[in-house]
Amino acid sequence: MPTPRIEIEYCRQCRFILRATWMAQEVLMTLGEELGELALIPGKGGVFVIRLDGEELFSREKEGRFPESKELKRLIRDRIAPELPLGHSDY
Repeated sequence: MPTPRIEIEYCRQCRFILRATWMAQEVLMTLGEELGELALIPGKGGVFVIRLDGEELFSREKEGRFPESKELKRLIRDRIAPELPLGHSDY
């Protein structure tokens, strides 16, 4: 399995797929050169969890909200390529 691997698990029942695909696009456009794989994983029960190589980075259930795009990109960048500038997302 290529690494780093990002997983976005989203609730099918809640139709979180649009948010999941948008988040995937944002991550790929900003950090695509640094990633090995990005997977969208259908789930249920209101799930929206983002993992990096199996480690949970963000959980909608735990945080009580969805992640902001720049927040998510920072979380990933800080673990896989801390020296990489994110442009306007760094501010």
